[in-house]
Amino acid sequence: MAQNTTIAVPAKTWTLLTNSDTTHITFLAGGSVSVKATVGASAPTTLDGAFGYTEGTGEANTALADIFTGVAGANRVYAYSFGGTSVAVSHA
Repeated sequence: MAQNTTIAVPAKTWTLLTNSDTTHITFLAGGSVSVKATVGASAPTTLDGAFGYTEGTGEANTALADIFTGVAGANRVYAYSFGGTSVAVSHA
């Protein structure tokens, strides 16, 4: 299901940014976050392979396959923050 919203990312918790399978994503970090893709809705268990974004940075209508080239079939995106923040996200 498509969404266009802001999601709270509590401290030290993997938080799902995509509420359904998607191929493209737009997001803007409200603070420092690490972002990681998975295949399916199972949350990551480590920060290995996560990409870091600082406040005010993100991606604009970018294919998950272009960001997460090492995750074949990536279709969900999670965010992790050490201090808690929010992420504005839009995807179809």
